[in-house]
Amino acid sequence: MQWKTAISQVNQDHEVIRGYDLHELVAKKTFVEVIFLILKGQLPTPDETRMLNAMLATMIDHGVRIGSTVAARMVNSLGNSLHTSVAAGLLGLGGSRHGGALEGAAQFFQEHAELKSVELVALLTSLKEQKIRVPGYGHRIFTHDKRTDALFAIAKETGLYGKHCRFAELVGEELNKLSSKPLPLNMDGANAAILSDMGFDWQLAVGFFIIGRMPGLVAHVYEEMTSGEGLRRLAETEEEYIGKNDSQL
Repeated sequence: MQWKTAISQVNQDHEVIRGYDLHELVAKKTFVEVIFLILKGQLPTPDETRMLNAMLATMIDHGVRIGSTVAARMVNSLGNSLHTSVAAGLLGLGGSRHGGALEGAAQFFQEHAELKSVELVALLTSLKEQKIRVPGYGHRIFTHDKRTDALFAIAKETGLYGKHCRFAELVGEELNKLSSKPLPLNMDGANAAILSDMGFDWQLAVGFFIIGRMPGLVAHVYEEMTSGEGLRRLAETEEEYIGKNDSQL
């Protein structure tokens, strides 16, 4: 069996990443630049580097209460290794309620960005009637996501605010006309729009979230390892039995 790859080549003399000698990349490029290179197949411009750096920073952590972090710390409290615990957290990423919105929003933007205003309103109305949520909008805590403001400000400064970003904001305006509660364009939606304007396939979008969140998971697991808390379990007040008590054999 032969695998063909355009990503890397390793032999006794050197290692090549997307055509570039790894030793030169180590000496001359940042980690963010090499991430862009290995995913896109080309080195980023300084503006693209700045943008991706900011995007990954917004993804790095979202508190101890989010499911992926809870999973990672809980698994570590059972005596598992750092890498096993981080892996448990990673398995929680990419679902429709945590991380998957980034991919879904990117797909929505890339497939519908050419719609005219009337067509967009008709589509959003139809989705609302079917009770189908548009990914990338709304937040359990925020009524306005300041991370989106920060990302779009940099996107405009770097010239990376394009048709997908404009479309994302237009969708937000129309959704809020149809909704009875605030539906802010959230971090997932903003990152999805910018990634789309940077030319990344929507199928790769959740990969950026995995890369961005990994340091946060490592930090949480290390904190759990060194906290001295030991085995964690839910308190009795956090559990409610709703089954039967009178079953008989």
